[in-house]
Amino acid sequence: MSHSSTPLPAPADILARLSAELDASILLTQPDDIAPYVRDWRGMYLGQAVAVLRPRNTEEVSHCVRLCHELRAPISPRGGNTGLCGGATPDQDPRNVVISLDRMNQIRTIDTLANVMVADAGCILGELQRAAEAEHRFLPLSLAAQDSCVIGGNVATNAGGINVVRYGMTRDLVLGLEVVLPDGEIWNGLNTLRKDNTGYDLKQLFIGAEGTLGIITGVVLKLLPQCTARGVALAAIDNPQHALELFSLLYRSCGQRIQAFEYFTHDCLELVQTHVPQMRSPFDAPYAGYVLIELGDTTDEAGLSALLEEALGEALEQELCVDVAISTSLAQTTQFWRMREEISEAQRADGPHLKHDISLPIGQIPDFMASAAQRVEATRPGTRLFVFGHFGDGNLHYNLSRPEGAATSWASDEGDALTEAVYDEVIRHGGSISAEHGIGQLKRHAFLEYKDPLALKLMRQIKQALDPHGIMNPGKVL
Repeated sequence: MSHSSTPLPAPADILARLSAELDASILLTQPDDIAPYVRDWRGMYLGQAVAVLRPRNTEEVSHCVRLCHELRAPISPRGGNTGLCGGATPDQDPRNVVISLDRMNQIRTIDTLANVMVADAGCILGELQRAAEAEHRFLPLSLAAQDSCVIGGNVATNAGGINVVRYGMTRDLVLGLEVVLPDGEIWNGLNTLRKDNTGYDLKQLFIGAEGTLGIITGVVLKLLPQCTARGVALAAIDNPQHALELFSLLYRSCGQRIQAFEYFTHDCLELVQTHVPQMRSPFDAPYAGYVLIELGDTTDEAGLSALLEEALGEALEQELCVDVAISTSLAQTTQFWRMREEISEAQRADGPHLKHDISLPIGQIPDFMASAAQRVEATRPGTRLFVFGHFGDGNLHYNLSRPEGAATSWASDEGDALTEAVYDEVIRHGGSISAEHGIGQLKRHAFLEYKDPLALKLMRQIKQALDPHGIMNPGKVL
């Protein structure tokens, strides 16, 4: 980034200018008020800020950003603070200004003819889902933090979740954006058109950019038909290769009705049963792994259930799975999903751990799992593996926990070597070191090491063109 030789204003000067020009109702300046905005929810990162700004609309965001641009004050955009890579936490520069979009939480329009929703970036994802449901529509973006994460953060990180196998990433659900650029100018790209081939698709620059190119203030989302029929099953499997073959069989038999195909090992299930009360497996015996399958359709439930039963019956005949439990009630469906969704919380309760959100060519998953396990064991014998994720779209959460009896400093002492071993295997198998969590602060050094040099060059040129003073979310991604 190019920077002026003129001395930068001190924190006190930034605060004085903000206080003089902004409505006091959107300005937080006391340390106790600022404190919650400069740490991430995992407790991994703690930054500094001279002020927190809480604008109520796009024009106020523009005014805030324009002032920061004039002052060369670094901006840290903030949504729901549910990220896992420190992307919404400011660094240690005392000149930082946090701009929180928590007050921008209005649904602007829902159009059930065009099947689109226009919403403020600060809207909570779960509330958008329920608003769509009230109009007999479906917003398919779904993830564990959906009742606390906000749609602007989802877009800024190109979030994934459990329905990617059918509906794609956040990027695939966005038709248009409204963005405040680093100089405060407002780009109105709230396009509801399904077809618009008039030049570059500029919204794609901001999706997944983690607030480094501008602040997303409004989003146009696609809505889909509501799936009134639902079929859910838990299949026990012997190995990851059989899980992939089961996915292939289901895709052939059930097609686009597959909404989720989630894998987890028995170690994950045992961990959940240890830390989550009243969590029981539907199977009498333990198995190597499990696949949680969900089908959705607009047809009748009986027809969908028959389709699922037939497909799983064929899978049992082919010995792709060794046992199957098909949900027969909402309570059982909820129990099955909790087995998968409580893994992260159970691992947190277990103690220090390392998270690796990775993606692989789907056919490479079994080979990767075997070779990565060997690398991890060779790097630090006894390290416990907790592997789960969205098998149907190639996304694994390859998480590691300390060996039994190891010091609580294990993650900080040995984390770098273990993560390097995992990432080396990911790259060797043609994968990515970030599937859906983004880069943030956590993966920045690995990103710069593993990413293609030409891709990095092009990204830096885009950053320079849009944010020549480097004020937008510094220390993240690039």
